[in-house]
Amino acid sequence: MSPSAVYSSGRTAPEPLRPGLRRLRGELNVPDAFPASVEAEAAASARDTSLPVRDATDIPLVTIDPPGSTDLDQALFIAREGEGYRVVYAIADLERFVTPGSALDAEVHARGVTLYAPDGRVPLHPTVLSEGAASLLPDVERPALLWEHTLDAEGRTTASRVEPARVRSRAQLSYEQVQASLDDGTADETLMLLREVGLKREALERDRGGVSLQIPEQEVEVIDGRWALRFRATLLVEGWNAQISLLTGMAAAELMLRGGVGILRTLPPARPADVARLRRVASALGIRWSASLSYPEFVRTLDPACPRDLAMLNACTTLFRGAGYVAFDGASPQQPLHGAMNAPYAHCTAPLRRLADRYANAVCVALSAGAPVPAWARSGLAALPGVMGKATQRSNAYERGILSLVEALVLDTRRDEEFVGTVVEVNEKSGRAELQLADPAVSAPMEGEPHVLGEQAAARLVEADLLTGAVLFARESQ
Repeated sequence: MSPSAVYSSGRTAPEPLRPGLRRLRGELNVPDAFPASVEAEAAASARDTSLPVRDATDIPLVTIDPPGSTDLDQALFIAREGEGYRVVYAIADLERFVTPGSALDAEVHARGVTLYAPDGRVPLHPTVLSEGAASLLPDVERPALLWEHTLDAEGRTTASRVEPARVRSRAQLSYEQVQASLDDGTADETLMLLREVGLKREALERDRGGVSLQIPEQEVEVIDGRWALRFRATLLVEGWNAQISLLTGMAAAELMLRGGVGILRTLPPARPADVARLRRVASALGIRWSASLSYPEFVRTLDPACPRDLAMLNACTTLFRGAGYVAFDGASPQQPLHGAMNAPYAHCTAPLRRLADRYANAVCVALSAGAPVPAWARSGLAALPGVMGKATQRSNAYERGILSLVEALVLDTRRDEEFVGTVVEVNEKSGRAELQLADPAVSAPMEGEPHVLGEQAAARLVEADLLTGAVLFARESQ
C-alpha cells in the first residue's frame, strides 16, 4: 500500500466496510465527536471578531487546495520585486482561537493531527473553527500569520519575517484549475510566478542535494456511491505550491535556530551503508547507477511508469523512515537537518491540521518581533515531540488500515481470479513479496515461488478480508 492517499470525504461508507471501519477506529482509539464543553468553547472563540492591527486585506491572496476543501490553512501571493520576488504566505492563526490550558487546548493535544477517511475527516479542531472562523475562506476577513519572503533572481531567500495581520483571500482554487490555467495561458501573474518560483526552488533543491520521491499516490474514489481505487500522479503545480510551503518551513527553522528555541521536523541523512544497499538493489534490477551519480540525482532519473523504476522508487522509501520532531531551548539540536531536503525544516504551514505548527508559529512571531516567546509555547515544547509522534503514528496506521479495507472491498468478489502485477518489494525472511497491480490500484503481499524485484508476475487472489483488510495473492507456477 502507498504511504499516502487522497480521500474524497463526507460520504457514507459501504455497508460491507462498516464493521471493519468500526474495528479499526476502536483499535486505534480514533476520537469521535468533540465533548460539548469543547464545542461550546470553540463556538465562543469563533464569535470573537477581533482581528490583528495590521490590515493586509489589500494583498490579493488566493488558496490552492484539493477540490471541496474547507479547512484552508494557507493563502499565497507572489509579485516581482526588482530582479527577484516577493512571496507572501498567509497561515491560519490558531493561537487567536485556542486558549492555552483550556478544554479545547487539551482536546487538540489529545488528537494531535486531523485524520482523513473517505467517509469524513476527524478534525483536529471543531469545524466551527477549522472550516469556519479560522479557515482562510474566500471573500471574508480572517486573522492570519503573514509570512513575507524576499527572494533573489535565482529564487534564494534573502529575508523572511512573520507577523499577525488581517487578510482576505480573493479566490479558492483547486490544483486542477490552476494547472489548467497555466497550461492554456489564462493564469494571472501570481499563478504564473508560482510556476516560475517553483521551478527555481526545485532547482535549488537539486543543487543542495534534496530529493522527493515521485511515487503514484493510491487514491480512494467515490463514484456513484461506490468506493474504488486508482493510482494518481501528482500535477506539476502541486510540486510548485509545495515549494512555497517548504521555503516557509525552512525560513521558520532558521529563525528558530538563530533564536535558540523552537521545534524542528527532522529526518536523519541517508547513511552511506543504506545508499550502498540501494545501489545493490539497482544492480539487481538491471538499472544503471553510475558511481559519479549521487542518490538525489539518480532518483530523478527514475520513471514510475516503468515497472523496474517503480520497484526502485519503492526501495528508496526506506531512506525516508525515521522522521520525527526535535524541540530545543538553548543549544541547537545535534542533528537539525531534514535529510530529504538536506536543510533544517519546521512544520508551520498547516496549523488547522497539525498541532506542532501552532507552537512553531508562536515562537517565530515572537522571534521575528524581537519579543519574548509566549510562556505556554516555551513550556510546552519539551513534550511536543512525544505528542506529535503518537499522533502521527496513529494517523499513519489509520490511513494504512483504511486503504487495506478498501483494497479488500474492491477485490471481495474476485477470489481465485488471476492478476498480473509488478514485484515492488521482496522480504527474504518471510518469503513474501509485495505485488502492485495497475487496475485495480492495489498493492498487497504475494506468497509462492521465489520472486525477483521488478519482474512482472501472475498471481491468484486467495484472501480479501473485509473485517481486517487482509489481502493475499499466491503466485501462479511458471
